[in-house]
Amino acid sequence: MDPVLFSIGSFSLRWYGVMAALGFIVGLTIFQLNKKYARLSSDQISNVVLLGMIAGVAGSRIFYVVQNWSYYKNNPAAIIRVDQGGLVFYGGFILALILIVWYVKKICKADVIRSLDALAPALAVAHALGRVGCFFNGCCYGKPADLWWSVVYPENTEPFVRYGAMALHPVQIYEAILNVILAAVLWCVLRKSKRGITTACYVLAYGLLRFVDEFFRGDHSDFVQGFTPAQVIGFGMIPAGIILLVVFLRKQDECVESAEQQ
Repeated sequence: MDPVLFSIGSFSLRWYGVMAALGFIVGLTIFQLNKKYARLSSDQISNVVLLGMIAGVAGSRIFYVVQNWSYYKNNPAAIIRVDQGGLVFYGGFILALILIVWYVKKICKADVIRSLDALAPALAVAHALGRVGCFFNGCCYGKPADLWWSVVYPENTEPFVRYGAMALHPVQIYEAILNVILAAVLWCVLRKSKRGITTACYVLAYGLLRFVDEFFRGDHSDFVQGFTPAQVIGFGMIPAGIILLVVFLRKQDECVESAEQQ
C-alpha cells in the first residue's frame, strides 16, 4: 500500500487526505438528504458538518498525540502532520459531539436529538471512508494473520517496522465494511422509528463494533487488563446505548398512550 496517490515535484497528494475529503462530501450529502427530519436548513447542515470535521480532526489528533507523547515531546513539528495519519476516532468524536450539540442548541435553536439521529448514518459512512484512507496510509493496522486476504506492507512503513514481512489483518477494511453496514441499518431505522432511536442504535452498535474490531488491531499496546483504550471506551458505549434505547423507547410508548387517551 502506497500512502501517496501521486506526486508532482515537491507536492504529494496522499490517499489519507483524499479519503477524508471524500468522507466529508459523502457525509454532507447524506446529512442533507435527512435535513427534513433534523429540521435544519441546508446552510445549518453544512455548518454542522464543517464544524464536526474540524473538531473531529483536532480532537482525534490531540488524543493521538497525548497517547504518543513520548515521541511528540521530542518531535513537536510532527504534531501538526495530520496528513501522515495518527488520528484516534474517539477523541474526535467527543470534541465534535460537544461542539455540534452546542451549535445546534444555542445557535440553530433546534432539536439536538433529531439532529444527531440524522447525522448518525452520515457519520458512519464518513468513518468508513476514513478507514480506507488508514488502510492506504499504513496506520491503524492489524495483527499478524495467516489468511488469504491478509496484507503485507512495504519496507519503511510503520507496520513493516513492527512486524517485518508478516501478513496482517486488513483491520481497517473490516471496520470500513462494518461501518457501511451500520450506516445502511441506521438509514432504515431513521425512517421507521421515532426520535432518539437512531442515535441510541449508533452508540450501542459502534461500541460493540469497535470493541470486537480492536481484537484484530496490532498497532497499540494493552491498556487495562488486556484491553486497549478504544475497547474500554467502546465497552462503556454499549451500556450507554442500551440505556438510551430504553429511554427513547419508553418516551415513544408514552407518546402513543397519550395520543390514544386523547
